[in-house]
Amino acid sequence: MEYGRVGDSGLYVSKIILGTASYGSSRWQDWVLNEEDALPLLKHAFDVGINTWDTADVYSNGRSEEIIGKALKLYDIPRERVVILTKVFYALDPDGQPPIANLMDKAQPDLVNRVGLSRKHILSAVSESVQRLGTYIDILQIHRFDKDVNPTEVMRALNDVVESGQVRYLGASSMATWEFQKLQYIAAKNGWHNFISMQNYYNLLYREEEREMIPFCRDSGIGLFPWSPLARGVLARPWTEKGTFREQTDKLLQSLVRKNETCADREVIQRVTEVARLWEIEEKGIMF
Repeated sequence: MEYGRVGDSGLYVSKIILGTASYGSSRWQDWVLNEEDALPLLKHAFDVGINTWDTADVYSNGRSEEIIGKALKLYDIPRERVVILTKVFYALDPDGQPPIANLMDKAQPDLVNRVGLSRKHILSAVSESVQRLGTYIDILQIHRFDKDVNPTEVMRALNDVVESGQVRYLGASSMATWEFQKLQYIAAKNGWHNFISMQNYYNLLYREEEREMIPFCRDSGIGLFPWSPLARGVLARPWTEKGTFREQTDKLLQSLVRKNETCADREVIQRVTEVARLWEIEEKGIMF
């Protein structure tokens, strides 16, 4: 396994990062692996050098984080040899399996102060993630941009969780370049910790990030961790072949890829067996 530096930071991660949205509880989504199936995969990933694992508090309502924490203990994996990324924004649902869209309505009585990037939610969510993981967080990523919260409040709270020792670095995910730049500016202006990474949606079927986000990150020394580099499996096989169970049942996949699929996309898919896997990993500064 090869390792790369995250932007201008001193942190190194494996060039292949293990995403764990599919590790947790099948009660959350039908395609999610339960603990007994997920644990051996984490062990195998570590054994072959994939030392960087990406999760989020909302994945299986916290179960994904718990399984990562259990893997560290069960397999006696030295903490300093693993890089753990998690995220904050969405609310967790105690009933187990709501779609994420239902967790964004801040007006719902049950979701007041439990969704978004208010100081209250960031501080409580980070403490809960640390408890589930059983350890500190290497990179805390904001899952989305919160237009309802003053950006200064967001960056101050993020700075504080780093200063508290619960978090080592900050990252962001899925937002417009101007939003990301605004947050970085506020951090720099106040002398606070800023973002070292951007996890954006980017693959051979969606290259919009090449217009602004990728050039901005490269120029600013920010590492890039694209999510869904194989478009949720669509780029892993000819488009005429039957996909995985997740590909057939994942509603987000239908909205991101299948709904807008064009003849040109199908031409790309038809030729991507190795191209899609190697394209991003060869792109300077990009890991997945």
